[in-house]
Amino acid sequence: MIQYEEFSKIDVRIGKIVKAERIENAKYTTHRIIIDFGEKIGQKQSCARLINYSTEELIGKNIIGILNFPPKQIGKNISEVLTLGVPDAENECVLLSPDKEIPLGGKVY
Repeated sequence: MIQYEEFSKIDVRIGKIVKAERIENAKYTTHRIIIDFGEKIGQKQSCARLINYSTEELIGKNIIGILNFPPKQIGKNISEVLTLGVPDAENECVLLSPDKEIPLGGKVY
């Protein structure tokens, strides 16, 4: 068990994917995405294995991401945000997404 204070240190926010591109010949990652977290935070890059989605499906999708982990080198790219998802029956990522429109940058609590 963790204390609520530990959870509250994680900066989990709502963003919208504004750009997505496939990463060719990548071993574990399929897409580089740019996520807009609103005026105060701006845009951040993330890399993720998203074979359940086409590039077109990703653009405009609201997602949930963790902003205060250190950047991580993913192949030749830097991932600034951990984009959250859960595995489907084939163990592939399904992105977590709010079911209503939320202002960009809204903090999860």
